[in-house]
Amino acid sequence: MEYWFSEMHTDNVKMSIRVEKQLFSGVSDLQRIDVFDSQEFGKFITLDGSVIFSEKDEFTYDEMIVHVPMAVHPDVKKVLVIGGGDGGVARELGHYSEIEEIDVVEPDEMFVNVCREFFPDNACGLDDPRVKLHNRDGLRFLRGKTDQYDLIINDSTDPLGHTAGLFTREFYGSCYKALKEDGIMVYQHGSPFFDEDEDACRAMHRKAFKSFPISRVYQAHIPTCPSGYWLFGFASKKYHPLKDMDAKRWNDRHIKTWYYTTNLHMGAFMLPKYVEDLLEEEEGRTKEEQSGGLFLGAH
Repeated sequence: MEYWFSEMHTDNVKMSIRVEKQLFSGVSDLQRIDVFDSQEFGKFITLDGSVIFSEKDEFTYDEMIVHVPMAVHPDVKKVLVIGGGDGGVARELGHYSEIEEIDVVEPDEMFVNVCREFFPDNACGLDDPRVKLHNRDGLRFLRGKTDQYDLIINDSTDPLGHTAGLFTREFYGSCYKALKEDGIMVYQHGSPFFDEDEDACRAMHRKAFKSFPISRVYQAHIPTCPSGYWLFGFASKKYHPLKDMDAKRWNDRHIKTWYYTTNLHMGAFMLPKYVEDLLEEEEGRTKEEQSGGLFLGAH
């Protein structure tokens, strides 16, 4: 008898993975957590029925959400990771010796413990002595923080459920306030391909565009994500993700990667026309709402 895990991406589309066995199932105070083992993707973890990452493709997400801003900002000392309880983002940040402090704010302690047990190659990032793990709500953690971080990475799962507060206008404003004068925020931006996901992509870009003087979107191919196509947001007070990217400085670090390169960095910001149109429509609406607003050419 074959055992398949299926995730509905829309009412008409689902992704199915043949599973060898289920390794864990539990319900925390915040969500249901399941871990499966598969032939194609190795072990993978789901939250409330949605795949969060697999052993086979997690490197794409973690590398792209970390190395893109780190190749741009010239002097990152203090980083805040919202979510990130699996440790993958912290692991990639660990390559940078100049970083002095990494605050990882993950509200679900069970999620952290499950990842430590089943995904040690990710969770090892949490053992870096520069990492401080806070089991708290991300938005509440941010409130009152001013001029503290060089980089904020929003690694939360999606704009629904207990993470919904991390995709509000208040959250983006709190991130802006918590960043230093040349700070960068990056965040998962979702998949724009299916109609039912489009509104969330639009809303995220609109809020970042309103909150930061520089706001750009970049892309990656992640097989277990809806349509296999994923977006990230780059929002900055000062640095442009292309004009201020220092390829030589990053390449001289000799960090071993499986996905990210400085050439790919440049190409990741070259988006399909339908995505460009979607983003420009939201920027146009914002400019209509705000007299004297930012123009697309400045982005």
